[in-house]
Amino acid sequence: MSKLIPGKVYREIVGSAYYVAPEVLKRKYGKEIDVWSAGVILYILLSGVPPFWAETEKGIFDAILEGEIDFESSPWPSISESAKDLVRRMLTQDPKKRITSAQVLEHPWIKEGGASDRPIDSAVLSRMKQFRAMNKLKKLALKVIAENLSEDEIKGLKQMFTNMDTDNSGSITYEELKTGLTRLGSKLSETEVKQLMEAADVDGNGTIDYIEFVTATLHRHKLESEQNLRSAFGYFDKDGSGFITMDELEAAMKEHGLGDDTTIKEIISEVDTDNDGRINYEEFCAMMRSGSANPQQAMKLKY
Repeated sequence: MSKLIPGKVYREIVGSAYYVAPEVLKRKYGKEIDVWSAGVILYILLSGVPPFWAETEKGIFDAILEGEIDFESSPWPSISESAKDLVRRMLTQDPKKRITSAQVLEHPWIKEGGASDRPIDSAVLSRMKQFRAMNKLKKLALKVIAENLSEDEIKGLKQMFTNMDTDNSGSITYEELKTGLTRLGSKLSETEVKQLMEAADVDGNGTIDYIEFVTATLHRHKLESEQNLRSAFGYFDKDGSGFITMDELEAAMKEHGLGDDTTIKEIISEVDTDNDGRINYEEFCAMMRSGSANPQQAMKLKY
């Protein structure tokens, strides 16, 4: 947190876009901005996404000034009213009406061990299950996106990874994943945990490294970003032709130890909706944005 002198008024814009308080954007702020930033972090820890999000820094700043906080989307319906109340009070627009740091520590959600809402448990578990059902091209494309995200965008996931990686080895073993999920209130069977482990372990080395964890638990709104999709498509389309060919797909998959010839043919067959033997950008986007295994349906819905 920042070192601010109580009572002093500051006028410079400072801090990462996601965590900037509205009064900072108005260039008149004091120590109350620390509570706002902590409120943003709490929101991310509970839901896995920032409360104010946009494609550009200006868009994020506009969203912060509007101050609309989403408590409707998953996983918020399953999070306690007490937790939501604390987040609301910490993200109050008017710094004079915002809860103080001392009051945060006295809030019922903190005092009564309300943190049993456990950061991003149900949301992350749901994303890991979705990840397991994805084809290998989509998994690899998500990995490319994950590798290019900023620290701010994945702060909550980084904290969760650190909590699970109990021996600080930089990777999560099967036992650590099982223990971590149990601690988050998961009642998965050993078989289900093994299936999640195998799905998230993209390189097949028996552990989940940091990027693999972020890839498997990434919030799917990252797939709505044109910049992220273009970047991922470009990773496969090496010659910039506007198409991912069988050879390009094979080279990328084999580089990551993912592809045998049958798998690659199955992916082309599944994603190549116009049957020209290659994947164009629209087909790639349909696959990435589709929640189902049927890209044809996603094409009809999106285009």
